[in-house]
Amino acid sequence: MVSLSDQIEKYFRKLLQRYQGEIEIKRNKLADEFDCAPSQINYVLDTRFTVDKGYLVESQRGGGGYIRIIKIDIDSETETLQDIISGLNEAVPQKQAESIIARLYDNDLISYQEKELMETAVNRRIINVELPYRDLIRSRILKGMLKVILKNLDEED
Repeated sequence: MVSLSDQIEKYFRKLLQRYQGEIEIKRNKLADEFDCAPSQINYVLDTRFTVDKGYLVESQRGGGGYIRIIKIDIDSETETLQDIISGLNEAVPQKQAESIIARLYDNDLISYQEKELMETAVNRRIINVELPYRDLIRSRILKGMLKVILKNLDEED
């Protein structure tokens, strides 16, 4: 069974694809359409359409309130990877690592096989140590993989 959050996410993604990566929609109309509270819409936006995942979300609350979602295109692969590497904290939670990897895959910077390998390498079951050490190790592994991708991009140019 598909959750309501999954349905809302799928709806947004379809609209983004149809309208070339930018949509604006009334929050209350959407909540009525999905028969849910506006906070459910906010939850989906806050967890599934973040900057880490390549989206910019603007919203205005109130009766005339709206939601605008813009898919951020990657202009320079090298610059994007450098920004991601420099933006990584010492400790990287698994969800953040997965978001970064998904964004790389969605923007064709890595293959499906590379995506799967990277997700496996940063998985909490593989890095089987206690927090906060696990997040520190994950950060180092992810940074190392991103540097290899960056190096390979530089060599292609």
